[in-house]
Amino acid sequence: MSAPALSSLTVGDVVAEADFALSRDSLVRYAGASGDFNPIHYRDDIAASVGLPGVLAHGMLTMGLAVQPVVDWVGDAGRVVDYQVRFTRPVVVDPVDGAVVTVVAKVGRIDEGAARIDLTVTFAGETVLGKAQAVVRLEA
Repeated sequence: MSAPALSSLTVGDVVAEADFALSRDSLVRYAGASGDFNPIHYRDDIAASVGLPGVLAHGMLTMGLAVQPVVDWVGDAGRVVDYQVRFTRPVVVDPVDGAVVTVVAKVGRIDEGAARIDLTVTFAGETVLGKAQAVVRLEA
């Protein structure tokens, strides 16, 4: 798949959208892959004991999921030259229903050789990543 041309973009264009279903199994698998075995990510009793509303998805898991639609759209992860977010709300993963994280990626700015893609990342109708932006290098 070839990358989109910079000249084909307009500020405000939605370039990618995705929903990511998370389960408690997802969190355990991510813990194994990342080495982050903090029990707030898999034990309700520990999460409650520190004042959390439930077991939370790892922040880095949420951040990684959020950029994936952009990577898929540009066709090459190497084209993502900058990516940053602010964590604003946790993703609480219900033991039965899990959680669904929704990502909408829009063109926020176009510069010479690159586009800033603004990500709206939500869970249960609430924004969970603020100022989530990826800069992608594209040809004219």
